[in-house]
Amino acid sequence: MMAQGLWSARGLRMIAAGIVVVNGFFPALWILLTSLKVEVELVKKPITWWPDNPTLQNYVQAFTDQPLLLYMKNSLWVAVVATVASLLVSACAAYAIARLNLRHRQLILTCIVASSMFPLVTLLVPIFETMRALNLLNTYTALVLPYIVLNLPVCTLVLVGFFQSIPRDLENAAMIDGCTRLGALWRVVVPLSAPGVFTAGILAFVNAWDEFLLALSLNASASMRTLPVGITLYQGEFSFPWPIISAALIVAIVPLAILIASFQERVVSGLTQGGLKG
Repeated sequence: MMAQGLWSARGLRMIAAGIVVVNGFFPALWILLTSLKVEVELVKKPITWWPDNPTLQNYVQAFTDQPLLLYMKNSLWVAVVATVASLLVSACAAYAIARLNLRHRQLILTCIVASSMFPLVTLLVPIFETMRALNLLNTYTALVLPYIVLNLPVCTLVLVGFFQSIPRDLENAAMIDGCTRLGALWRVVVPLSAPGVFTAGILAFVNAWDEFLLALSLNASASMRTLPVGITLYQGEFSFPWPIISAALIVAIVPLAILIASFQERVVSGLTQGGLKG
């Protein structure tokens, strides 16, 4: 009976894992297959899962119909700068919460969590008015600054758990050797919390790379459009070229897939070990 129970529990776990995998990978696989089809195949009945005559012409048109490389450059610049700045600020904030004897520490953490729950659409008008007042519309800065603010809660929460797991004796030894508290943070605590730093960085990068609403509202200039906004321009008034749009989406997904695959072990370690301690 016990063996049957174990097999049943294992089977349920396998089924749950299979559902998660299918839910995560099937849309990407379907987009990939669509990007290799000609438009006529999309209206065939019954539906064909695999392309009859795979073609790369959709990828060629994705780069020629719109300046896709320009959109990628804009997205990459904004995402990288926002990620680096988010990590710098959130590391200092997380260290203060984890190490300093702050009053109402749990209230501060609660406020950080609560601040990340506001729908972005409710913040759009204040952000737009602020950027217009600062004369920053249609610039990289108009996106970088809001992305830093939006990324700070999740990055800070991830890093707090890791910083709390680092023994204080290591920092004290560094400060005895002449390091300042800030030097101990960057030379001791941050390197020892590498999985958490990579996890927070990838979360921040993905959020900035995928963000659409602010990118659409703050940068109306054609030369400043990011990838999510640029992909919407393939749609015409009376046409919706799904194969070309799918090719552009695959181009947008590839950098994220490479990034996550490159740091997979560190990200998994960061997600599993970064729980907050009281």
